Amino acid sequence: MRRLMLLRHAKSHWPTGVADRDRPLAARGREAAPVMGRYLADELLLPDLVLISPAKRTAETWEMVAPMLPEKPATLYEPRIYEAKVERLLDVVQEVEGDVRTLLLIGHNPGFEELAHLLTGHGDRYASARMSQKYPTCGLAVIDFAVEHWYAIAAREGRLDRFVTPGSLGEGPDE
Repeated sequence: MRRLMLLRHAKSHWPTGVADRDRPLAARGREAAPVMGRYLADELLLPDLVLISPAKRTAETWEMVAPMLPEKPATLYEPRIYEAKVERLLDVVQEVEGDVRTLLLIGHNPGFEELAHLLTGHGDRYASARMSQKYPTCGLAVIDFAVEHWYAIAAREGRLDRFVTPGSLGEGPDE
């Protein structure tokens, strides 16, 4: 089995004159990211590898999630995640080495939402309904695959285990 977790970056700030890639987290994002980190730890959703978009807001999200985990997993910044279309994101996932069982990607919409919908064929119908309504900042999709290798992951073959947001955890509104 392989488990893919897609965490959209926390709420970001839109300062004037700052390039998109350099946008930092907003105050609300700084509150939400540790909530999701605690959730990952409490639910034992512990990645073997974390691939992060090189944008400042994704790096800051990880910096606030990571301290909540009992152990720091291997972490790589993956430039192909930034502003990626769904096909590129799927390529990134399918290229992951075989010893990684649980993979966490931290990145952006609309790519993450599209990838989650592409890969999910069945699973928790309530989680699927929430994810279909909105994939807000700091939203987390957990998708399981009955495959032995990442390269075998295909459209509609995943089971949506859960879709969680800070709001669904009672930790503020979703954005």
